[in-house]
Amino acid sequence: MIFTLCFYLFATVTVFSGMMVVSSRNPVHSVLYLILAFFNAAGLFVLLGAEFVAMILVIVYVGAVAVLFLFVVMMLDIDYSELRKGFQKYLPIGGLIGVILLAELALVGMSWGLVDHVVTDPATAIPALNEMSNTEALGSLLYTKYIFLFQMAGMILLVAMIGAIVLTHRKRPGVKKQNINKQVMRRRGDAYEVVKVKPGQGV
Repeated sequence: MIFTLCFYLFATVTVFSGMMVVSSRNPVHSVLYLILAFFNAAGLFVLLGAEFVAMILVIVYVGAVAVLFLFVVMMLDIDYSELRKGFQKYLPIGGLIGVILLAELALVGMSWGLVDHVVTDPATAIPALNEMSNTEALGSLLYTKYIFLFQMAGMILLVAMIGAIVLTHRKRPGVKKQNINKQVMRRRGDAYEVVKVKPGQGV
């Protein structure tokens, strides 16, 4: 009974927070609702017995990504009147996409059901891992059965990070950049010049 109540509580707050992320006009409020959605999703993972995934969700997404989004949004100078100008133009296509998504969710909800070979208890889904802790079982799967996919995901993230760094440090006209090597190699004669000024004369 308590498990069911906690599930519906976390699920309701998660869905409500997700809706507020999209519908909030203030970007700062959207990020705060996103953080609330992450916390409640972590609660759902705890109920499912995946406490390691829940902690990763809180530490990585709430502690780093969402807070970074919050600081970036707060530093941006957003013109809200400019954002609302194109709302009427994209309203029909947005409404069409929303109707399609609702229809797909309705179809999934009507056709959803458990088949005979599906294990209903997530704790016994993999019999060989029942005696391990959640973290140990997850690591055993990632670094044995899914090792190639795991390494491939790491390579994709590495390429994305290098691409972002290259795009950030590309040479653009009119942008001044710091040259560390030039600063280190600078001598005293390059920094100032001694000018002898005779009496009665200006520089």
